[in-house]
Amino acid sequence: MKIVSTKDNLQILHEDNHIIVVNKRVGDIVQGDKTGDKPLSDIVKEYLKDKYQKPGDVFLGVVHRLDRPTTGIVVFAKTSKALTRLNDLFKNRETQKTYWAIVKNRPPQESGTLEHFLVRHEKSNTSKAHIKEVGNSKKAVLDYKIIASLNNYYVLEIDLHTGRHHQIRAQLAAIGCPIKGDLKYGSDRSNPDGGISLHARQLAFTHPVSKENLVITAPVPDDALWRAI
Repeated sequence: MKIVSTKDNLQILHEDNHIIVVNKRVGDIVQGDKTGDKPLSDIVKEYLKDKYQKPGDVFLGVVHRLDRPTTGIVVFAKTSKALTRLNDLFKNRETQKTYWAIVKNRPPQESGTLEHFLVRHEKSNTSKAHIKEVGNSKKAVLDYKIIASLNNYYVLEIDLHTGRHHQIRAQLAAIGCPIKGDLKYGSDRSNPDGGISLHARQLAFTHPVSKENLVITAPVPDDALWRAI
């Protein structure tokens, strides 16, 4: 059963005066879109308004996004100073993002680096991975390694070097390893909750104000396959 995030059941991974980090659930959209569904940003605002009994509007800055069917770490800024600095950190790739993905097929090697050129197709909201550079393509690089195998599935740990649209989904599909539940990229069946088995597991970065080194880890979804890892 899919649990929808509300201000009362938010999974807060870290909070201080300047930032709040949330473990996103399947189906949560980080920022408002054409669906009109309430975004996670609004839910976090409600949580802050309630917790601190703020009378007016609550400031909350969206720093980065995760695809709707994925789960894991999302960072929001609680102050404009933190937002500006976090935007720079993400833009300059001064963060270390680690993802876990459950795939049906075993990759060709235990570990490796994938390098593709991605072309985004707006109409279908997908990205196609090409081996060589083509028109309108952007270079995409990631490292992966197999960290577990279970019940005909393999769990990959992925470190992103670039942040492209649907990068992990497109690159893994390109090597014949679509993510479990990801119908858009070649999975043969959907997951019961409508999500895909891709989880933003860990994020390491320098705090935008205190300058301390933060390493935040998000618990995996409460699902039998994830729990088996």
